[in-house]
Amino acid sequence: MVYSSNLGFPRVGANRELKKLIESYWAGKVTQEALLQGAKEIRVGHWKLQQEKGIDHIPSGDFSLYDHILDNSITFGVIPQKYQHLAPGLETYFAMGRGLQKPAVEGAAKIDVPAMEMKKWFDTNYHYIVPEFQKGQQFTLAKSAKVVNEFLEAKELGIHTRPVIVGPISYLLLGKTAKDSGDFDKLSLLPSLVSAYEQLLQRLAEAGATWVQVDEPFLSLDLTEQAKSSFKGVYETLSKASSSLKLLVATYFSQVGDNTDVLTSLPVAAIHVDLVRAPQQLDTVLEKINSTQILSLGLVNGRNIWKTNLAKALESVQKAVSKLGGDRVIVAPSCSLLHSPHSIEGEKKIEPEILDWLSFAVEKLREVTILAKAVDDAGSVKAELEANSKSIQARATSPRIHNPVVQDRLKNITPEMFKRNSPFPERRQSQEKKLGLPKFATTTVGSFPQTKEVRLARSKVRKGDWSQEEYDSFIKSEIEKTVRFQEDIGLDVLVHGESERNDMVEYFGENLDGYVFTQNGWVASYGTRCVKPPIIFGDIHRPKPMTVDVIKYAQSLTQKPMKGMLTGPITCLQWSFVRDDQPRQDTAFQLALAIRDEVQDLEKAGIPVIQIDEPAIREGLPLRQNEWKQYLQWAVDAFLLSSVGVEDSTQIHTHMCYSDFNDIFPSIKRMDADVITIENSKSDLKLLSAFETHSYTNWIGPGLYDIHSPRVPSVEEMEARLGDIVKLLPNELVWVNPDCGLKTRGWVETEAALKNLVAVARAARKQY
Repeated sequence: MVYSSNLGFPRVGANRELKKLIESYWAGKVTQEALLQGAKEIRVGHWKLQQEKGIDHIPSGDFSLYDHILDNSITFGVIPQKYQHLAPGLETYFAMGRGLQKPAVEGAAKIDVPAMEMKKWFDTNYHYIVPEFQKGQQFTLAKSAKVVNEFLEAKELGIHTRPVIVGPISYLLLGKTAKDSGDFDKLSLLPSLVSAYEQLLQRLAEAGATWVQVDEPFLSLDLTEQAKSSFKGVYETLSKASSSLKLLVATYFSQVGDNTDVLTSLPVAAIHVDLVRAPQQLDTVLEKINSTQILSLGLVNGRNIWKTNLAKALESVQKAVSKLGGDRVIVAPSCSLLHSPHSIEGEKKIEPEILDWLSFAVEKLREVTILAKAVDDAGSVKAELEANSKSIQARATSPRIHNPVVQDRLKNITPEMFKRNSPFPERRQSQEKKLGLPKFATTTVGSFPQTKEVRLARSKVRKGDWSQEEYDSFIKSEIEKTVRFQEDIGLDVLVHGESERNDMVEYFGENLDGYVFTQNGWVASYGTRCVKPPIIFGDIHRPKPMTVDVIKYAQSLTQKPMKGMLTGPITCLQWSFVRDDQPRQDTAFQLALAIRDEVQDLEKAGIPVIQIDEPAIREGLPLRQNEWKQYLQWAVDAFLLSSVGVEDSTQIHTHMCYSDFNDIFPSIKRMDADVITIENSKSDLKLLSAFETHSYTNWIGPGLYDIHSPRVPSVEEMEARLGDIVKLLPNELVWVNPDCGLKTRGWVETEAALKNLVAVARAARKQY
């Protein structure tokens, strides 16, 4: 019998119930008891749903109030010293994730702690909280371990789940060494950590678990020989933790490649491989898998929203069954469904033709069970297989997908379209003359707070309660308020605030042909922050200007330079659900040509500064280094294609965040933006040091404070950070700005933080 399995389910709920619940708790509208009860109800609903869909191995422990890696840190006592004076439980937990700022009150001292560092989860748009390890760190299993508690919750319902934990080696490699500990080998901490994992597995066995899923995604990356050699000893120890437990080691997001021998030699009951990202690895794994291991086949795409070609996937299942036998094969998604929207059931506005091509998390569960049943009893799912085949064929032959004009334009791209007219030193002179900016010029990264009033206005026009004219008038008033605020506090380069934009990618997708949009396709990004990626189903074309009128209006309100705000082609690509019927490079170049047209129209309209955000360019980097060169070539080319068709005096900005710049620094230099703003406040200057090491010579704006936390940094804190920055960079190249856009913040904290930021810049002009 072939079994069906799931590796993880979306947390946020069908209608973002978890987000609303947690944010109500933060706002003091919901008690801790109500929060925990509401979270439990969401978990229970998800377990029952997976049971109803016929999943044999249902995960537990994959749910989180903020982040699953942060959960792991709490489980094993990895709590940095600066949080240990806080109240245990949710206060400490959320402070580590988002920071905490409380004024002193009678009987209680002031609390002001920043959030921990946040980083992209491999090549996804999900962000995890980076564990911070001390030299000689000792790990202690929490008395109340979340993964055990959630297994018991499900057990009480009569649902026997497969608990999910992050493997010890991947957990250590995901972390960083504490600043005050110096540099040391994180794998030296394995003995203490593995001991704590043993205790956890023993508790799970005592609770009645029979299977445990241990995620080791680092097995899909390039590993040192030391890391490779660590796996066997670790899993020999863990496999002996309880004779009643079967361990499944899961890998995903890339090919196992040269780690295949490591994976297949592990003394565990089962292994999982991603056959969506790396279908070619099936033959190798089948050849090398040991004689007792069960193989979990990741055949349903956990990262995209297109229906699975079940006939093609079934060939892989049958190949595995032929080699191993049905009792040694499990069918599963490629990875956790955390990265998929909940269900297509709520999508009432997508045209039926396109809706028929889509599959979200709930529908993917059904695809998994169909594949498992098709091997044992094909007749029972004959109708489903036939319907799937028709849908796959209809999409492949639909005339809506291809636009001959767009295809011809791609063919006519020339080498000159990737180059600025002059090198940066010459452009710098033209821009200094035109803009007249002071040293340590101040700006923001783009968006301003999206208040309740802004969201309500958007809802009113969408429902027809407001006319388009009423909405446009409201947006103009928001823009004017934002411009006047920036003038009043003394920022140098202004933005219009983006109050008309629901999302930095979705907004542009709505103005481009080739996109379609969901009503409820929400996916977790970090904490309670959800995004609703648009869907690229066909060739991309810009039918008319997208931002020119709004930015022109904003510029008309001020004598200060206004910055046009655009999202770059690679970020539009990465933060969309992308068509899988042509190379990603072609889609990226289509997006770049559309943005290039917008850049040129903004310049013609008199906009002197244009920012093309590319926070996702590092995120898109393949996990295997032998694939980097090809990706970086076309990814940077796409940015250049979008940005270089302007005069020397037009200043091009870009923004990047949460990236290991050392990995790709030559490519960042090749982007040749006049000004780059980067996340800096949460990363202990290690990202910024790359700019010093590689002698970056264009302007750079390292973020002075973390916008993902509600706390307001003091002038002294930001002055100290700027002081560290000018030790690494020539001060004539430094801009002053926050880490990222301010969309998620409130106006009160934004005003206070930006006033402090401007004060820091003014003081720096006198000091340096």
